[in-house]
Amino acid sequence: MAELYDRLKVALSDRYAIERQIGQGGMADVFLGRDLKHDRPVAIKVMRPEVASAVNAERFRRETEVEASLSHPHILPLHDSGDADGLPYFVTPYVEGE
Repeated sequence: MAELYDRLKVALSDRYAIERQIGQGGMADVFLGRDLKHDRPVAIKVMRPEVASAVNAERFRRETEVEASLSHPHILPLHDSGDADGLPYFVTPYVEGE
């Protein structure tokens, strides 16, 4: 995890300050960060390098596209997405709690 944290911290340093890991799922980890431009807390979901094969990366990108198209009071909006040093990621507002 430390290697992924360090890699992400460097790759996104111009846009986000990565603070700590706050969760993980089947193919991605979630980090608490700070949007440097807008000075707001964000959650950054990034695909783990060991699962970033072409098939999984495409699945992650589809997940990002679906999330970006949704608009509902109970769904977090997508702020940003992209590829950081070969790691697909997307950014949503950070909401404290579960």
